[in-house]
Amino acid sequence: MIDVPTLVEQARQGRPRAVARLISLVENAAPELREVMAALAPYTGHAYTVGLTGSPGVGKSTSTSALVSAYRRLGKRVGVLAVDPSSPFSGGALLGDRVRMQDHATDPEVFIRSMATRGHLGGLSWAAPQALRVLDAAGCDVILVETVGVGQSEVEIAAQADTTVVLLAPGMGDGIQAAKAGILEIGDVFVVNKADRDGADATARELNHMLGLGEARDAGDWRPPIVKTVAARGEGVDEVVEALEKHRAWLDEHGELAVRRRRRAADEIEAIALAALRARIGDLHGDRQLAGLAERVVTGELDPYGAADRLVAGLTAP
Repeated sequence: MIDVPTLVEQARQGRPRAVARLISLVENAAPELREVMAALAPYTGHAYTVGLTGSPGVGKSTSTSALVSAYRRLGKRVGVLAVDPSSPFSGGALLGDRVRMQDHATDPEVFIRSMATRGHLGGLSWAAPQALRVLDAAGCDVILVETVGVGQSEVEIAAQADTTVVLLAPGMGDGIQAAKAGILEIGDVFVVNKADRDGADATARELNHMLGLGEARDAGDWRPPIVKTVAARGEGVDEVVEALEKHRAWLDEHGELAVRRRRRAADEIEAIALAALRARIGDLHGDRQLAGLAERVVTGELDPYGAADRLVAGLTAP
C-alpha cells in the first residue's frame, strides 16, 4: 500500500527517492495516480519550464547539461526531464542523457529523470505533463525538458514548455529542416551549437533570414534571438540563459505566460478525457459493440460516421 500523502511531503522536501517514485507512478499509470495529482495540485505553477528540441546530433544533451550548470551557478534548483526513444522490444529507454550528465549526479539540487516515449510520437512521453507537475511540486525553480530528437515531428514540446529552445548545428542541413519541420513557428530562442565548426556563421545568417520571412510582427512582439554556443566547452551558455530570462520577462509582461499555461492545462484535460473514453470502449461493452459496428461498415449497411455516432451514444448513455 502506497502512502501518497507521505510520499508527496517527502517530494516537496526535495528527497530524490520520493520524486522518482512519484514519476514512476505517473509513467505506469498506477491506480494511485489520481490521488497523487490531487495532492500535488496546490504546490504547482511555480517552476519555469524550458523545452529543448532539435535534430539528433545537434548537442541537446550537452546543451542541457551546460544549462543545468549555468542555473546552478545562479542558485536555482533544477529538474531535467530527458525523453529517450523506447526499445521496440523491452519498451525501456536508453538513458543516454544520464550518461552525459554525470557531472550533476551527486548534486542534491538537481533531479534528472530519463523517460521512454513508449511509442508516443511528437518527441515527448505521454506521461510528460504529469511528470512536470511532480518536479514543479518538488520545488524545482527551472525544469529543462529535452525531447527525443525525432526531427520533423518534434513540435509537441511547444505545448508543454513556457519557452522553447530550438538547437541547430552547422553542416547538418538544418536550414532546410527548419523550414520543413515548422520549428520556426515554435522556437522562442534559437541556438546554433558547435559554433566552432565551419559554417556556423552561415547557419545563423540563414536562420535569421528565414525568421525575417515569417509572419509580420507588431511593435512589442517577441523576436526570437539567435545565440551561438559551443556547449561542450560552456561557451555562450550564459548568453542562452540571458535570452531565456528575457523571454520569461516578456511572457510575464504581456500576459502570455498565463495564456500558455491555460492552453497547456486544457490540452492535458482533453488528453485525460480522451484516454478515459478509450478505456470505456474496451472495459465496458465497447469491444463487442465495436466489432459489430465494424462488420456493418464492411458490409455497407452502415457508414463509419454513423457507426461512430452509435458507439459514442452507447458510451455516454446513462
